[in-house]
Amino acid sequence: MTARRSSPAARAGLVAAVVALLVFTLFPVYWMVSTALDPKASTRGSDVLPSGFGFEHFELVFERGNFGTFLLNSAYVGLGTILASAVLSLFAAVAVARFKFRFRTSVLIMVLIVQMVPLEALVIPLFLQMRDYELLNSLLGLTIVYIALSLPFAIWTLRGFVQAVPKEVEEAAYIDGASWFRMFRSVLLPLVAPGLVATSIFAFITAWNEFVFAYTFMKDSEKYTAAVGIYQFFGENSTAWGPVMASSTLVTLPVMIFFVLVHRRLGSGLAAGAVKG
Repeated sequence: MTARRSSPAARAGLVAAVVALLVFTLFPVYWMVSTALDPKASTRGSDVLPSGFGFEHFELVFERGNFGTFLLNSAYVGLGTILASAVLSLFAAVAVARFKFRFRTSVLIMVLIVQMVPLEALVIPLFLQMRDYELLNSLLGLTIVYIALSLPFAIWTLRGFVQAVPKEVEEAAYIDGASWFRMFRSVLLPLVAPGLVATSIFAFITAWNEFVFAYTFMKDSEKYTAAVGIYQFFGENSTAWGPVMASSTLVTLPVMIFFVLVHRRLGSGLAAGAVKG
C-alpha cells in the first residue's frame, strides 16, 4: 500500500512555513553580525542592509574593551563548570538511581525544589556565603556558584538516563568478572553519554551567558566575564551598538562551535551507546 502523495499546494505551504521559521530564527543573528560589521552602525536605524563592511568594531572591542581577557575568564569558568558538574552530577545520579539509602526520595525532592527557585532569589544568600569564604572577586568562587546552579538540572536529567539502562546489562558485566568501576567505565558511562552531553551543554551555556552573579561578585574589572564585558558599551545616555554587536558576536561563536562539536553525540540514543560500549 503506497502512501498518498501530498498536493503541490500542501508542499508549497510546508516550504513557506519552513522558510518563515528560518527567517524568524536567523534574522536576529543576521542583524547582530551585520551591525557588528557595519562601520556606521550607530546611524543605521532600521535599514535591513548595512552601509558597508569592516572590522573596526571588533578592533575596538579587543583594543579598548579588553575583551580578550573577558573571553579567557569565561572560558576558564565555563570549562571548570562543565568538568565539575559532569563528574558530580553523574555520580549523584547513579547514587539516587541505583542505590537504596535513607532519605533518597527527600534528596530528589530537594533537587527539584532548588531547580524551581528563581536565580534572582539566590544572589544575596550566595553573595554572603562567598563573602564568608573569601571567594568574592574570584573566578574560582564564581565557578563554584555556577556548578551549584547547574547541578540540580544535571542530576535530575542524568537520573532518567541511568534508570533507562537495564540492570541486566550491569549484572552481565558483574558475571563476566568486572568490578563496579570497570562496569561503570565500560558499560554505564557509554550508555548515559548522550545525557551527559546534554547536561554539559546546559552547564556551559549557564556559565557562559550568566550576567547577574558575575557582575555582582566581581569587583576587579580584569576578572569580568564576557557577558559582563558587553555591559561596558552601554552608556547612561547612549549605546555604542557597533561594539555591543561585535562583542555579542564573539560571545555567541563559542556556544555555536561547542554545540556543533557535540550535537551528534547529543542526538545519539541509548542503543547506539550500548553498541559503542
